[in-house]
Amino acid sequence: MHSSSASKRKRAPHGGGGTGGRARRWSRSRLPNPFQRQLAATTIQRGSAMEEVEIIETVLVYPSPSPFPGPRGDGYASLPLSHIDTDRNLHVTVRTLRAYAGSIRSPSPGPPPAPPPPDPYHVITEALSKALFHYYPVVGTLFRRDPDARLEVRCAEGQGVPVTRALSPRTLPSLGYLDDPVSPFLDRLVPDPVSGEELEHPLAVQVTRFACGGFSLGVCFHHAMCDGAGATLFLRAVAEIARGAAAPGVEPVWDRAALLGPREPPRVDVDFTQFLGTRGELSDPYEGEDGEGGAISRECFHISETCVERFKARLLEESGSSSFTTFEALGAFIWRARVKAYGVPSGAKVKFAYSMNVRKLLKPALPAGYWGNGCVPVYVQMSAGDLVERTLWETAELIKRSKRGVTEEYVRSFVDFQELHYAEGISAGEGVSGFTDWRHLGHSAVDFGWGGPVTVLPLSFKLLGSREPCFFLPYAAVGGVKVDGFKALVSLPTDAMPAFRVEMEMFSGRGDL
Repeated sequence: MHSSSASKRKRAPHGGGGTGGRARRWSRSRLPNPFQRQLAATTIQRGSAMEEVEIIETVLVYPSPSPFPGPRGDGYASLPLSHIDTDRNLHVTVRTLRAYAGSIRSPSPGPPPAPPPPDPYHVITEALSKALFHYYPVVGTLFRRDPDARLEVRCAEGQGVPVTRALSPRTLPSLGYLDDPVSPFLDRLVPDPVSGEELEHPLAVQVTRFACGGFSLGVCFHHAMCDGAGATLFLRAVAEIARGAAAPGVEPVWDRAALLGPREPPRVDVDFTQFLGTRGELSDPYEGEDGEGGAISRECFHISETCVERFKARLLEESGSSSFTTFEALGAFIWRARVKAYGVPSGAKVKFAYSMNVRKLLKPALPAGYWGNGCVPVYVQMSAGDLVERTLWETAELIKRSKRGVTEEYVRSFVDFQELHYAEGISAGEGVSGFTDWRHLGHSAVDFGWGGPVTVLPLSFKLLGSREPCFFLPYAAVGGVKVDGFKALVSLPTDAMPAFRVEMEMFSGRGDL
């Protein structure tokens, strides 16, 4: 294993590294804190999964050519975000991991193998440099403007995206193609900035090469910059350039304050106060490291298509007329199971929270290249006792109705609510169960030339004002083989997880619901 000493890392030749001369190595004094932690952990944590990832280097990748005005590139830009971007619930980082099978081949007799494929690290950093010309705001720094302390982006010449290069002696097949979201090994594959670093660098990337020829792409984005759809649009642009395109197929659009800014004067025609309050009235759901019931555990549950279809058919029969999506039906079941396992007092308010993409809902629709946050939070609320006693089809029906309630006026009123109450600190308070569905986000389009990712996972667990979210995730797709069903990744206080498992066994047909 290489030493973490900066003096023992070779200096990259000028213009080398496959980044078109737009990357430079951090000096030891300027190595960002999250990467210092990575290097230290790699050399100190011997005998654990930590030592199986070797950090080789971290470089800054710059836009190429420079997008900034001025004869010497000495201009800068200050870019306002939208009122959805600056929602305080989005003042978090989102860490994601993608695994690529790469050049994995089964040994077989025949002619000599083809020459080694290009190094994905060089391919991705070179493409990233070119893509940053179009997406230059991601190299900027997030700062709080006067007088309202909202986040803005300030971009200037000399800023870049930190990209870490890493190696692992393990193989993707031996690691299950990284398809276990609760494995501590995965945490080594994605940048994890300490507090404050995510503002200096709203985007950080890590490319890890495995012994089998496969690789992983770890991305850490500040949520104020984009949501999942926006991040996918950006990564798809990098991938298109990596495959030979001269520019992204969809040109990015900023214009955030104009497209999703408040009306004049602000007007709130939706009663958000039934779900939201100020942080003087409600607690900050992101404070602290542990849940109310102690340390948080995360566990994946297999959801078979057979069980889901059987459950939806049962809800249809009980309701007499309503059919439900998987998100509505399974969301209702897991929400109730969580509250029961948690032992929430019957009179306490509990909230089912999810985000809805409104890009096409607005009139006119947001441009295809809009890569900012284009989702608004939606809530279903009731007392814990009501949730436990209510039939599941009735809860699923409330979730269905909440979707229909998201209109253009809902979106504009939410933006205006942010305008009027941002300074007070808007919060959904306690009792929030966040849900999100990653099964249909178009991740396969992020293809750098080795095919789409076989696995895509979240490694962040602050979502929609909840530190205990639930993700619906697809299984790894290796060799075109589709696994039946999907995974539900659930976060709960450790002492509540055994009771929740019992509820999930009932869902799987091993008990009575």
